[in-house]
Amino acid sequence: MIADVLAETTTRMSRAVEAAKEDFSTVRTGRANPQLFQKVLVDYYGTPTPLAQLASLANQEARTLIITPYDKSALKAIEQAVRDMPNLGANPTNDGNLVRVSMPELTAERRKEYVKLVKTKAEDAKVHVRGIRRKAKDELDGLKSDLGEDEIARAEKELDALTRQHVDLIDDALKRKEAELLEV
Repeated sequence: MIADVLAETTTRMSRAVEAAKEDFSTVRTGRANPQLFQKVLVDYYGTPTPLAQLASLANQEARTLIITPYDKSALKAIEQAVRDMPNLGANPTNDGNLVRVSMPELTAERRKEYVKLVKTKAEDAKVHVRGIRRKAKDELDGLKSDLGEDEIARAEKELDALTRQHVDLIDDALKRKEAELLEV
């Protein structure tokens, strides 16, 4: 029973860490990266649709990205969705066949804002991991009547180690992203 609770907790915490890393990838650095556009939703015939389902994305240069829609009628909607994307500062242009997105050079002030944003995302991920820990601890406390207190105490120590390990993984990803953001 304890092993099941810990295994499920490990899986959920690992997913939280992966979600945090994915969230970090949507914060732009000095380069154009197709992952920046993962969360862009395009109003396609009244339905919010992820950009990746409507078009192919390719890097042309370091700060230019080419978006080629599968359906040319979606060009205007794609261009508008990219323009409205917060924290991107991109300038899309539409030539009738594709959308060319030019990313402006990041200023030192803007880089610091992005570092703050990433730190906030990291803290949210840590809070989520701690929430998973709390739920697992409640499940373990529910097992106290069936199992001995020593076994529960050992399981709680293991749970704390798991939590520490996953929080450290988030911190490592944060450090890498912060270094990437501050790199000129």
